[in-house]
Amino acid sequence: MSTRIWAQEIDFDLCRQLDLGVGGKGTLMTKLGIEISEIGDDYLVATMPIDNELYNPMGIVHGGAYVVLAETVASYAANFVVDTSKYYCVGQEINANHLKASRTGTLKAVTKPVHIGGRSSVWEIKIYNSAGDLCCISRMTAAVVEKRSKGTGL
Repeated sequence: MSTRIWAQEIDFDLCRQLDLGVGGKGTLMTKLGIEISEIGDDYLVATMPIDNELYNPMGIVHGGAYVVLAETVASYAANFVVDTSKYYCVGQEINANHLKASRTGTLKAVTKPVHIGGRSSVWEIKIYNSAGDLCCISRMTAAVVEKRSKGTGL
C-alpha cells in the first residue's frame, strides 16, 4: 500500500476549478480537453483526447502536445504536495522522450514523484495511447515558490 503524499484534500471538483484558471475564463487545459481522471495516494492521472488540432504535419500527435499533457499533470501534482496557503509550484524544467506515434483515441498521463523537497520536486510522467502503448516518458522539475504577502503579487 502506498503512502498518501498530498498536503491537502484534492478531488475532481478542485481540479475542474483549477482548469478554469484565474478569472474562470479557461486555460490551455480546457482548450485541449485535458482532465484529471484519477487521484491515487501517490499519483495523478490526466487524459487528453486526440484530434487533428494536436497533429504535426505528418498526421501524428505533435511532440509538444505530449509535453503540455506531461507538464499539466505534473504541475497539478507538485502543487497538491505543498501547503498552497504559503507556496505554489511552477515548472522549472521538462524533458520528453517520444517513443511511439499516436493518431487517434485518448492519451493517458500518469505522474509519480521521484523527489519531493522543500524547494523543488521532480516528477516522472508516462503517457500511454488508447491501446496501452507507452508513447512518451517525461520528467519535470517543479520549483516551490513562496507566496508574497497580499498586494505584492503571487
